[in-house]
Amino acid sequence: MSGARGGGGPLRGRTAAVASVLDQGAAGLTNILVLVLAARLSTAAGFAEFSMVYLVFTVVLGLFMAYVGQELVLVRGGAGAAAAACRSALGFTAAGASAVGAVLVAVGLALPPGGRALVALGAVLPVVLLQDAARYCFSLLGRPHHALAADGLRLLSTVAVLAAQPSGASPGRLVLAWGLAALPGLAAAVLLLRRPLAGARAELRRYLRRGHLGRRFAVEFAVGNGSGQVAVVCLGLLGSPLAVGALRGASALFGPLNVFFGAANGFGPPLLNRLGGGRSVVRVTLLLGCALAAVGAVWGGVWWLLPDDWGRGVLGGTWPAVAALLPASTAQYTLMGLGVSALLTLRVLSPRETLPVQVVFSLLSVALLYAGFAAGGAVGAAWGLAGGSAAKALAAWVRVARVRRRAGAPGAAVAAGP
Repeated sequence: MSGARGGGGPLRGRTAAVASVLDQGAAGLTNILVLVLAARLSTAAGFAEFSMVYLVFTVVLGLFMAYVGQELVLVRGGAGAAAAACRSALGFTAAGASAVGAVLVAVGLALPPGGRALVALGAVLPVVLLQDAARYCFSLLGRPHHALAADGLRLLSTVAVLAAQPSGASPGRLVLAWGLAALPGLAAAVLLLRRPLAGARAELRRYLRRGHLGRRFAVEFAVGNGSGQVAVVCLGLLGSPLAVGALRGASALFGPLNVFFGAANGFGPPLLNRLGGGRSVVRVTLLLGCALAAVGAVWGGVWWLLPDDWGRGVLGGTWPAVAALLPASTAQYTLMGLGVSALLTLRVLSPRETLPVQVVFSLLSVALLYAGFAAGGAVGAAWGLAGGSAAKALAAWVRVARVRRRAGAPGAAVAAGP
């Protein structure tokens, strides 16, 4: 794959891996700080409204990046094919984000005054989605250092812009400030992509063709992460917006663990494939699961032991509601560590085994979320999510054991390809 000489060309080996990890950390830290700063600037009710709109964005982002981004990084061919695929991805994202943004603006205008935050989200959606789509382009082009530069600039801009907002700022103002803060990162990405994409032609129709691989990825996101996020949004619409604010505040506290989970999923498979045998893979992922679970338990315990004044300094008026969820959230993220390692094992040993687990136990988590809320409010909902994480982790490790038994049977072979 051709590129500019020196620091402007594609990276290889460990340098590329380090840049990718740092970029993922920058993106994850941005999401964490957005919630933390919004909580500090808002009242509990204002943060609840902001959280619901931010959840809508998270679902839209996940669907777009599953449909466009995850398919994009699998494109094969030379520099010409990669450049054409990136132009197509950016063009489709711009068109699709504009269409979805217009719908959000229309829905927000039809709602009471509280819909202004949704209007703001619709207005900035093309900016934030394009900036995220550029990350996948840099990944395909082998330029994670460029993604790190753009995401690092976005991180700094987001913190600076949100920190400059007045205390008690409305959710709509915070959403607009957060979205516009992505403009410097997007501008940097455009400049860095200008040379490698020069002369390439976009083909938007490829995303509408039957059999497009992104449809499968979008379905997996919808039944996995998306279903739980939509369920929380519906919980706010039908139940209590304050419960949504508390759940999102807790997720902000445990945001660093999500970065670890993402790094394990992103960089684990290539490393585990080098181990060869299934027994070695299981041994390593089991140790990884125990380590992630231990980190989750310690992280939750630290927040539980901190004085309330420290918690209020981080999350403002939302802290008391979040503190009540800490035992359940700690249990949830501890169990999620075990579940992530089990699903990672299946993805390496038998990739087709992951979808049934995601479908069944993600829906079970949604059911437990609502059952817990009905029984005990926000605290019950948090324990419901913890129960769902426990069930998914157990089912995934049971599947791992079955795959290993089949692999060990005489004449048996487990498919390793997708």
